[in-house]
Amino acid sequence: MRNALAILLIALLPGIVRAQPPVDPAHRFSWQENCGWMNWLAGPAAPGTVANTPSVVFARTYLAGWVWSENLGWINLGGTPADGLHHSNANGADFGVNRNAEGLLSGFAWSENTNWINFSGGALATPPNPARYDAGASRLRGFAWGENIGWLNLDDAALYVGVLCPSDFDLDGNTTVMDIFAYIDAWFNRDPRADFNADAAIDLQDLFNFLSAWFAGC
Repeated sequence: MRNALAILLIALLPGIVRAQPPVDPAHRFSWQENCGWMNWLAGPAAPGTVANTPSVVFARTYLAGWVWSENLGWINLGGTPADGLHHSNANGADFGVNRNAEGLLSGFAWSENTNWINFSGGALATPPNPARYDAGASRLRGFAWGENIGWLNLDDAALYVGVLCPSDFDLDGNTTVMDIFAYIDAWFNRDPRADFNADAAIDLQDLFNFLSAWFAGC
């Protein structure tokens, strides 16, 4: 009954926001030459989050959340931009990593222990290798730059940050009706994974966004 009602609701609601895909558990690490591995999926509890839950989401026009480094601690990629679309990066109240239509990343992340990390920095490398989301390969590529730590490598061929299909909720590699059942079960049980739009609340918008993503495919 719950599942049938949820599917009926999504069919009646036009224009719902697309989902924000999660990090692939099998590809969660990036490498920094001076600080070691950085975990884009989980770690100790970041401010305002639940321990060992996904730390980063990929919205259509920005990234949000936290990356964990054993040597640096938490790296903040930003939250929801003030205008809902792009971080202005004009001050500390509205900073973060942006993503354009081609997948290029720009803007700044913040670490208490190393300060700003510039996601536009890879475009200045020789040869240029800008940080970007490669939708075809479902992964990050390129480099970001920190004045105090050097290059953050997102470009390794085997160890990289991958992004899952948002509607494959049961992580079996396929988008089937079982993903709907798995998500709705998590939603009714207030599982932290059900916070589909990463706004620190589990509500009807999360349910609508998930079902919209499922019907749209990946």
